[in-house]
Amino acid sequence: MDQSHLEEPVKMLINVPETVVADALRGLAAAHPELTVDVENRVIVRRDAPVAGQVGLVSGGGSGHEPLHGGFVGPGMLSAACPGEVFTSPVPDQMLRAAAAVDSGAGVLFIVKNYTGDVLNFDMAAELAEDEGIRVAKVLVNDDVAVTDSLYTAGRRGTGATLFVEKIAGAAAAEGMPLERVEAIARQVNESSRSFGIALSACSTPAKGSPTFDLPPGELELGIGIHGEPGRERRAMMTSGEIAEAAVEAVVEDLQPRNPVLVLVNGMGATPLLELYGFHAEVHRVLAQRGVPVARVLVGNFVTSLDMAGASLTLCQVDEELLRLYDAPVSTPGLRWGM
Repeated sequence: MDQSHLEEPVKMLINVPETVVADALRGLAAAHPELTVDVENRVIVRRDAPVAGQVGLVSGGGSGHEPLHGGFVGPGMLSAACPGEVFTSPVPDQMLRAAAAVDSGAGVLFIVKNYTGDVLNFDMAAELAEDEGIRVAKVLVNDDVAVTDSLYTAGRRGTGATLFVEKIAGAAAAEGMPLERVEAIARQVNESSRSFGIALSACSTPAKGSPTFDLPPGELELGIGIHGEPGRERRAMMTSGEIAEAAVEAVVEDLQPRNPVLVLVNGMGATPLLELYGFHAEVHRVLAQRGVPVARVLVGNFVTSLDMAGASLTLCQVDEELLRLYDAPVSTPGLRWGM
């Protein structure tokens, strides 16, 4: 029988799909002794937690988006992260363990991407934590302008702005601000941020071993989600400049920035820096044409989707306080400056 039409399995640097998350956590622990990594219970905590007088920041979500979230645990950013299985929400017990590990008495802020499983489980964990005497506040990240509802979401999806929320709120916590103020700053960052993603190829989960959706040669998907959820539309392949124009237009038209912006040009996992920097050059050109001043730029793989080729653009308009907090020192596996 002719099997030439059958899809070849994707080659992956793994042992077996069932242990891919545990294996990654063991590797993270060996590479970063400044973190305490509980492989069995799936919790990553900064080793010096809890830090006296500081609000604890906890986030998490499905694995496959690295360095989000575990790669952002450390001074100036998250206190703990809870990794779920690939593209699967962590469970409330993980979040409760994380909250208990980082609570110094100043309270804990849950930073939650707007995906149904994450929202439900963090809500349940907050109730459990309150029962144990831990004060918890929650901030929902819902920055994606591409679609209103998706396969995983009621409302807008949480994507690249998660990095800005975790970084800036983390700096506020490091300065000793009270829980209510850290929460308000995190909400301000989310409300000031918008994102838009583009897929050039599908991603492949370890369990499936092949692309999760069909994207024909010569086509791209505008407005893709970080799990491969459908976007706004499919088009014939475009140039980097044309893609930048579409992404900037979608973000700027929704955000309507009046202040300078932070720019995140984020790779989805399989796009090399050569292409990402070239894409940023086009984003920079389009922002300049629109008269949008740029305060800071970050280019690289930060909120990924396994091996998806493509990129996302996030803009966050900042005032003097938010920019100062963004510039504050941070020391994590995935983001580091000023220390």
